[in-house]
Amino acid sequence: MDKLDAMNAFAKVVAHGSYAEAARALGLTRSAVSKAVMELEQLLGARLLDRTTRRVSPTEAGLSYYECCLDILAQG
Repeated sequence: MDKLDAMNAFAKVVAHGSYAEAARALGLTRSAVSKAVMELEQLLGARLLDRTTRRVSPTEAGLSYYECCLDILAQG
């Protein structure tokens, strides 16, 4: 998955609050979305999401990155 697609996947996870819902919205598997987000975190060197068994929420860095992603995705 390229970086722009990974950014889109991350933005969907934040918007939906769930990997499964983001995957459904994108027509991908949950594992593909999870992998894309993990690759972004490695690339950026920061944790973007706090994960629990019931929900996913952005960290402070994740929220800032989410806003940047929305701006970039809106231009494309």
